[in-house]
Amino acid sequence: MAPIDPLSESAVPVLTGIEAAKQRAAFKAVDDHFSPTYRYIGIGSGSTVVYVVQAIAAKGRAITDRQIFVPTGDQSKQLIIEAGLPLGSIDSLPPVETSQTQMGGVTALNVATGLQDLGLKGKRQSLDVAFDGADEIDEDLNCIKGGGACLFQEKLVATSAKKFVVVADYRKLQPRLLTGWKTIPIEISRLSAPKIKRELITLGSTDPSIRQGGSAKAGPVVTDNGMWIIDAPFPPLILQSDLKGHDKGDGEHGTWEVHNLGRRIKRIVGVFEVGLFHGRNGFQVAAAGEEGGGQKPVAAYFGMADGEVEVRTAREVHSMKSMP
Repeated sequence: MAPIDPLSESAVPVLTGIEAAKQRAAFKAVDDHFSPTYRYIGIGSGSTVVYVVQAIAAKGRAITDRQIFVPTGDQSKQLIIEAGLPLGSIDSLPPVETSQTQMGGVTALNVATGLQDLGLKGKRQSLDVAFDGADEIDEDLNCIKGGGACLFQEKLVATSAKKFVVVADYRKLQPRLLTGWKTIPIEISRLSAPKIKRELITLGSTDPSIRQGGSAKAGPVVTDNGMWIIDAPFPPLILQSDLKGHDKGDGEHGTWEVHNLGRRIKRIVGVFEVGLFHGRNGFQVAAAGEEGGGQKPVAAYFGMADGEVEVRTAREVHSMKSMP
């Protein structure tokens, strides 16, 4: 399929500056990773994803009407609907293989009373690809997400896809996480907020705070899942390649490696999800013979200030088992 220059399409508004950079990255990512043969496609949240949907819709109804688009939250759900794309949901993906279920009177009664499930057995379909933005991406393609308070559903969709592709502008590309974007978004149970804040401080976070709704809403931000968001500042996170001597990146020496901190925060009681996307990508999960996808993208597309699009692809595509 020939590459598309979004700014040469008369049907697409001509943009400048940051928005033009986002648009170019989105069209390039869709051109490289969207296929008419795909059936299930994840659509993320944020300002850059608007242009991803625009690029997909430009493929035409003859292609997109045969596909199902799965959102990561209310914003992307509305984007899908307004673009005229068929809407699905992550919890309604069909089984890979279907078989006729025999349901007699006793079975039906057991299902109705909760003594038996509906017999939905076997593997479910995976998303062929998921597109999303990010608040910051490091040189190993670890990401911070959750600035739009959709991090749980974003991670759910990303890890349900065979490949996860990030689209952003040049401001989001940094050598290490927490260089430009200073906090880790953490989705939490409301009742656990005081306890979680205390534990985050002991882990080295300076002044973690509950995100407020600002002028749009009095009080804390409430996510699509009915949770609160804590924004936790930490020093810049290191990579495995940065570890030296006795420093294991576990916080003992004041430094945290991305994977170690993500796993440690997730173990705090009351934490629903952490806005660090780390570990494996979808190619590594598949190569290990495991189900599902990875938190890390297989590729990241950055619209640059000079009008070009920089593409970073995952260096790790070999088999890797899930890390503890």
